[in-house]
Formats: sequence, C-alpha cells, structure tokens
Amino acid sequence: MAVTTDRTTTDEHAPSPPARLSLTPGTAPGLLDGAWWPRSRDLSRELPALAERLDHSWGRVTRVTVNPAFWPVIPRKVSVTGHTVHVGWFTDEQDPHKLLLFSRTADRLDLLIIPPETDPAAAARLMSAATTPGSLLTASRLMEDERTADDAADSRNREEEWETEGGTAPPPAGNPAGPSRSAQGM
Repeated sequence: MAVTTDRTTTDEHAPSPPARLSLTPGTAPGLLDGAWWPRSRDLSRELPALAERLDHSWGRVTRVTVNPAFWPVIPRKVSVTGHTVHVGWFTDEQDPHKLLLFSRTADRLDLLIIPPETDPAAAARLMSAATTPGSLLTASRLMEDERTADDAADSRNREEEWETEGGTAPPPAGNPAGPSRSAQGM
C-alpha cells in the first residue's frame, strides 16, 4: 500500500468544529477507550479539534498513530493551539478502525474511528458500543457488527417494501408449491 505523507506542519486550515468524541466512563479496562467520529478524512483538519478537546480533559496529546487504510494523506505533524502533534502510521500492526493517542501525562487512548460518511444513527450506536466499560470487542469487530446489523435492516426494509408494493409473501413452509390438486377438488 502506498502512503502519502505531507512533511509540512499544517496550520493553514480554518478551525474545525468541536470533535465528535465519546470516552468510556470510569477506569474499567477494555480494548477501546472511546470513539471519534471525524467529519472528513483530512487528518490535518480533523486532528486539531480532537487534540484540543482532549488536551483539557485528558492531557496534552503529543503523538497519534493511524492505519493509512482510510486516510488519503497523513501529515507528519499537525499544529494544535500551543503545541505540535506528531503523526505516525502502521499498516499491519494497527487496526484500520483505531486511532492511538499518546500524551506525556496520561499514557495512551485507543479510539474507534467512525468513518465520516456513517449515518448518524449508526454512529450513535458505534459510539455507545465503543464506550462500554470493560468491552473486549476490537474496533474492527464493532464496525463489522454494525455492517451486519445494517445489512439485516436493509434486507428487512426491502422485504417490507416488496410486500407494500404488491409483492406476495413466500408460500408457507412445508408447502412450497401452494395448495395440492386434491385440495383444489381435482
């Protein structure tokens, strides 16, 4: 996989809205510490809002790592109010749906990255699932579970649409061909 890196420190972007972030309450250990739902796949634009939000409640973010699977450009450094955050990446070692954040004082946070194009209802479910104290589900597993649930809902919706548009329900189980000739008086 080719990774595009931007060797400049970014600060030319207009400020982003506050980060959409949900953290696990308490200190129960789990595989994830919360979830982040960025508004785009532009790390240089999205990371400052995330870091600023965490700087106040968790500790100054100094370093971030991502898997480049979903990020078209990975900046080497990102300017955040008052400091710089260094950005790194791992292709095989890091779950593509996870972001690792490091600070000098609070060690590390592992966050589920919810793709920006995710439906708000699905994002809310994912944020809730990622913040379950003591959960042993990985970021990729949460995303797969959500895709499976979404596919099942789509299937139910297609079936309901078929029924309301004049389609017929499948024949009852055990009688796939419908009534027999003898039942019809033949």
